[in-house]
Amino acid sequence: MPAAITPTSAPEVKSLTNLANETATECAERRSILDEQIKNGERSFREVSEEMWGSLHVPFDDGFKVMEKSLEIDRDFQEFHHYCIGNNIPFNVISAGLKPVLRRVLDAFLGEEESAHINIVANDAKIAEDGSEWKPIWRHDNELGHDKALSVQEARKQAELLCDNGTIPLIVFIGDGVSDLPAAREADVLFARRGLRLEEYCVENNISYTPFDTFADIQREIERIRQEDEDKTSGMGLPARFNPRANLWRRVSSKNTVPLYVTNPNVVPTPA
Repeated sequence: MPAAITPTSAPEVKSLTNLANETATECAERRSILDEQIKNGERSFREVSEEMWGSLHVPFDDGFKVMEKSLEIDRDFQEFHHYCIGNNIPFNVISAGLKPVLRRVLDAFLGEEESAHINIVANDAKIAEDGSEWKPIWRHDNELGHDKALSVQEARKQAELLCDNGTIPLIVFIGDGVSDLPAAREADVLFARRGLRLEEYCVENNISYTPFDTFADIQREIERIRQEDEDKTSGMGLPARFNPRANLWRRVSSKNTVPLYVTNPNVVPTPA
């Protein structure tokens, strides 16, 4: 190629910016189509996800810069995270996305020290250094790739092993989209973001849930549950709302046994 038409540094920067904007728009449009295909049963979630991730041909750092532009951050997410830390509530992000991407997002938004408090339950990934390949390494060998229902079941069994005096762990699940549907029946307490697919699914299938708009709504409700249970155990005679067989917040071993699972908390991008 003649040196005379080699682009200068300024056009390269402009081109990268334009590419990021165009890529974000195209991804949003494509994702809408693929979401509808999953909803209609035309294609599996795993198949759609492989297409989305496989369409990326950009180094990880550059790809993250593009993804970062499309992030929508719940204004109350960080405060809710602080609340969980302060009350010793295990906080997990459970996602159909890729663990390296999720960790980078949380590190960028919360800072690495705060992000380290969050366990990520997601698919791993093989990402070529030059960006030529983005390949998910699936947690489960089925059409979902990551079956969140199985992950929640596994977490419950692990938590039960840590419980003392017959205490039964409470699973709190917070979700919104298509990949959350299998886990909807596994949670003891289910929060579904108002107006999105998970809420529609709960209504269609008569699944009990609490709608929410921001994480402030969730924090208020969880605090109310904690107070109800503490009132019960302090001799006030009030029935436990969600699990009458156990004191869910106090009669536990030294390790925490009230796992909370957050999926796509509006700081974590997933392909579908």
